[in-house]
Amino acid sequence: MTNHKVKETIVRLLNNMGSESEIRKYLKRFSSNEGMKFAIIKVGGAILKDDIDNLVSSLSFLQQVGLTPIVVHGAGPQLNAQLEQEKIEAEFIEGKRVTNSEVLKVARKVFISENHNLVNTLKNAGVDAASFYSGIFECELENETLGLVGTIQSVHDHDLIESVRNGAIPVVSPLGETEQGQIVNINADTATLALAKAIEPYKVVFLTGTGGILGADETLIPAISLQNDYDYLMQQSWLHSGMKLKLQQIYELLNHVSNATSVSITKPSLVAKELFTDRGSGTLVNKGEKIHQFNDWQHLAQDKLTGLIESSFGHHLQRHYFEQTQLHRAYVTECYRAATIVTNDYAVPYLDKFVVEDSAKGEGLGTAVWNTMLHDNPQLFWRASSHNPINKFYFSMADGFIRGNEWNVFWRGVDDFSLIQSCVQQAINRPRTVNSGELS
Repeated sequence: MTNHKVKETIVRLLNNMGSESEIRKYLKRFSSNEGMKFAIIKVGGAILKDDIDNLVSSLSFLQQVGLTPIVVHGAGPQLNAQLEQEKIEAEFIEGKRVTNSEVLKVARKVFISENHNLVNTLKNAGVDAASFYSGIFECELENETLGLVGTIQSVHDHDLIESVRNGAIPVVSPLGETEQGQIVNINADTATLALAKAIEPYKVVFLTGTGGILGADETLIPAISLQNDYDYLMQQSWLHSGMKLKLQQIYELLNHVSNATSVSITKPSLVAKELFTDRGSGTLVNKGEKIHQFNDWQHLAQDKLTGLIESSFGHHLQRHYFEQTQLHRAYVTECYRAATIVTNDYAVPYLDKFVVEDSAKGEGLGTAVWNTMLHDNPQLFWRASSHNPINKFYFSMADGFIRGNEWNVFWRGVDDFSLIQSCVQQAINRPRTVNSGELS
């Protein structure tokens, strides 16, 4: 089978997870710039120990569609086990491993062993890969208390990029060297983020057992906009210290790189779904855009909002829409890439428009706008065409709904049966505000 046919076969398989258009959109996005800056994937030691088959399968898939990520691995559990076996006490200060010469000797042996094991497993699966455990991270000693632990001063990524250009997945160990040639231990997350700052890939992916960041109710948080959610999350007692540290590191990274870079946290088995569908599978973290709220039409850019609505629906907005629509609140991202419009011409606020620019789908902007709107509007009703592709999302967000041949009607926060009946009738009878004619 030719590479082109393999790629087409994989696209068809991916259609089980998302539409062909969105899959091809991400393939095109990630394949640009010769694929040199596709992704950096951080793999924890627990994944190497317990889930290497799914990891290798996902990396094989990426290579089959012509994408070559850089992999940075940890090996914490393996190092702890080896230290225990050699009766060397493991000591940590504020989550950082104290590394004397004895610990470093074991760490280097374990890291290189795990690196070679992953590379050999990949090669046995037909995936080209190469080991890197020196010459990448130039460091200074962090402090005397931690011993031989490095703070990264610079990253030498030339050989990694060459490996990617040649189609071999670079597998990088968290070891660095000082200017004097002293080998030092580095935290794998820190190494990943330093490499990401140097390369500025499209994606930075952390593979974990939980598959993402969990909320207070232990359910997955699908998207985090640092612009809108970071301060709130850092104040929550249910976000454990390890994840708060990771979120702080991600915050620093995304403020250092371009807006094109985003971070995903997912499981090894769900990498394809996370990378190639708008819905994703884990937690997507990006810089986001500030969400502006408007209580009247005069203070927002009507031409930009019109363009967003028309591109989203593929039809023209009614000519006198703004004059004839009684605005309650509009929630719009600062670059006009996502918006919700809520009207107050009825007893319950009505969601008249929810629109996301196609290029912004999968970035979490729609989720951020939606959640901001829900926070301010606990009662809400809306309708959507029975063929609307995001009905599945609406079903999951509504307290109740009624399906119809032309319209599905949804509601939240409304308990009174007679009021629900009235909202349904009101939604069905509302005139169309987007014309049926296609955009030229």
